[in-house]
Amino acid sequence: MLGFDRITFNPDVMGGRACIRGMRITVALILNLVANGMTTEEIIQAYPYLEPEDVYQALRYATWLAKE
Repeated sequence: MLGFDRITFNPDVMGGRACIRGMRITVALILNLVANGMTTEEIIQAYPYLEPEDVYQALRYATWLAKE
């Protein structure tokens, strides 16, 4: 999975779902926040341990999955 260095999978973290940098923040959560109208800035404010690139990469990962 080239180009997704911030997306991690670990069976001990969130049941192995796609997470951001090994944290208990799933790609699905990021997508849900964006789908409900939150901006990257608002997400970072709500989850200060995230970085803008985390949000962007979650979106790119979802796009990649949709193409598969």
